[in-house]
Amino acid sequence: MVQFFTAADGARLAYRDEGTGLPVLCLAGLTRSMGDFDYLAPALADCRMIRMDYRGRGQSDWTGSGTYTVPVEAKDALALLDHLGVPAAAVVGTSRGGLIAMYLAAVAKDRLLGVCLNDVGPALSAEGLSSIMDHVGRRPAARTLAEMAERMPAMLRGFGEVPEGRWEAEAARLYRQGEDGVELTYDPGLRESFLAAMKDPAATAWPLFDAMAGLPLALIHGAGSDLLSDETAAEMRRRRPDMIYGKVPGRGHIPWLDEGESVAVVREWVGKVQKAASAA
Repeated sequence: MVQFFTAADGARLAYRDEGTGLPVLCLAGLTRSMGDFDYLAPALADCRMIRMDYRGRGQSDWTGSGTYTVPVEAKDALALLDHLGVPAAAVVGTSRGGLIAMYLAAVAKDRLLGVCLNDVGPALSAEGLSSIMDHVGRRPAARTLAEMAERMPAMLRGFGEVPEGRWEAEAARLYRQGEDGVELTYDPGLRESFLAAMKDPAATAWPLFDAMAGLPLALIHGAGSDLLSDETAAEMRRRRPDMIYGKVPGRGHIPWLDEGESVAVVREWVGKVQKAASAA
């Protein structure tokens, strides 16, 4: 069931809080919503699964492009944990969500029990950033969700052996049917925020990655990803040889997290986080 809480600036933000056990905060990608983690839910059946729509996305308030930043979204994530009375949580971060998790490790590490990164790292490939830049904030030309589903394989490159009906489900999850065509499910102002953040595309977040030292860490890597390169993943593994790693064949950016390789990584990571938490 979707619920709402109020951020410090008065924004009304949507979230879901389901299950019991280890609290796992699921943070979605740049333009995505909490629905992205429906595929992951079965793998977290023994956990307390907490997810949210960032401001400007899904069912949360639109608050303007200037507020759609990693620091603000990280603050909102902490506010949600405070609202729920959760002192610390493990985080599954997909793309943008992984950047938020790394930022939290630098500014509020005591609130983290561990981090699982889904196809994101401290250095992002120019090809993937360019692809995002091409479509973020722009209403698609498709007239119907069915037409959008047909277009998605070309838009989301690197995907193969897709489950039957998945593209239709993804189109319905990522877009909505309007009277005069397909519409975005987020504030188009997110484009302005993204472009502002990309003024220095060569900048990296290695210090934020290194801030996760000591936390149980995992990385799920789409084999066909255009955002997380093999070179960056290799350096992440070099810096953190204890990091659980899985490369998912037939997936670009981003794996859906219900693949066998993804589930194996998540379950191993959850076990490691639970063990660390019980020993603390």
